[in-house]
Amino acid sequence: MAGDRHPSSLLTPIQLSLVVTLQEYDIQCPGLPLAVYREIAAHLRQIEQVEIDLLPQTAQHFDYSLSQVGGLRIRHPQDLPDRDRVQLDQILGFYAERFGQWVTRPEAE
Repeated sequence: MAGDRHPSSLLTPIQLSLVVTLQEYDIQCPGLPLAVYREIAAHLRQIEQVEIDLLPQTAQHFDYSLSQVGGLRIRHPQDLPDRDRVQLDQILGFYAERFGQWVTRPEAE
């Protein structure tokens, strides 16, 4: 009918003020291949509220032995649930055992 309004037009907008403090850090495992970085990122993205970025390589010269990826940027709420934090640590630990320790990006450069 012409006089009927769509139900969504009856809703009034509500502003929510929600502040989430994020924890963000950059890590790398020197010599880790591009494919493995992508695999790790795919695993970590399965954890709810965890965001992953692949960081570009910042080397001043080209070297075949260097990964095309400079590291991972990991971002998640500071109050990430313990079970999710444990899963994140387990995934990173799994790859550290196979490829070497993770280092924070400033330490590695």
